[in-house]
Amino acid sequence: MFNAADEAGSSTKQTKREFRPLKHGDLITHAMPNMYFKPRNPFDLSPHKYDLGIFTGLKKGNEDNHFLAKLWKMPEDQYRLYYLYHLAYFLSKEPEGEKEFFSFVWRIVLARIKFLEGTDPFSSEHAKHGDRLEILLKFQKFLRSIDQWNTDQTQPEIIAGQAEEIRKLQTVNAGLKEELKAARKLETDYYLNIADGKLLTVIDLFKKIEALQPDGKELVFAQFQIIWAKMICRCFRHGGKEIKFDTVRRYFPGDKDDPSLRSAPVGSKYQIYHIVPIKK
Repeated sequence: MFNAADEAGSSTKQTKREFRPLKHGDLITHAMPNMYFKPRNPFDLSPHKYDLGIFTGLKKGNEDNHFLAKLWKMPEDQYRLYYLYHLAYFLSKEPEGEKEFFSFVWRIVLARIKFLEGTDPFSSEHAKHGDRLEILLKFQKFLRSIDQWNTDQTQPEIIAGQAEEIRKLQTVNAGLKEELKAARKLETDYYLNIADGKLLTVIDLFKKIEALQPDGKELVFAQFQIIWAKMICRCFRHGGKEIKFDTVRRYFPGDKDDPSLRSAPVGSKYQIYHIVPIKK
């Protein structure tokens, strides 16, 4: 079965059959109908470069040989396109068959690797076998990169991997709980209450604090103006009621030198306090 040069025959009819779920380590022991890979149409003078078969078509039971034979001369950067080309063909017949297709490709590659590893190292074809084995190992590496079903893992390995993933998630969860606990230390059910009608006066005081520059440096500096609005809304209440963020934000424009049309200065009637240094 492993003689890729056996390319005689012209069976082109695709026969639908029941498929036994593939298992890790299964070996191909009998000829099977062609059903997974797109065959070359008989006597087609311009076949797609990934179509399988010879001029007269694809011999029954030989699709695995032809699929692998294409790999011997295929650049590694075409592996994905080659795989997806035949996957699309199979899915056109079996829309839910992606796992089945992957398992079949994995199985024939694994079987051929085992075959080549078991060949006589003193055979006249040893060098050719070595080259093909290297190609198959590269293709198998590609298959591992797209494996969604842990095909190459035993049940104990899958369970161990899941247990390790759970352990990592538990560690992350514990860290997040500690961060949340630390953040909640700063939370409070109590607020600084601003007398009814004096919200803009307090906002004006904060803006004046922001403008203070003793010794030529800002007394208080915020990299972003929005911090002032957030602080007022989070820590204060106005007349016992929650302060709306949009109400405060308009007095702290992102660009003080070029405020947007939505921004506004505090009205002069609310600017009733001045902050001045004490003369010593």
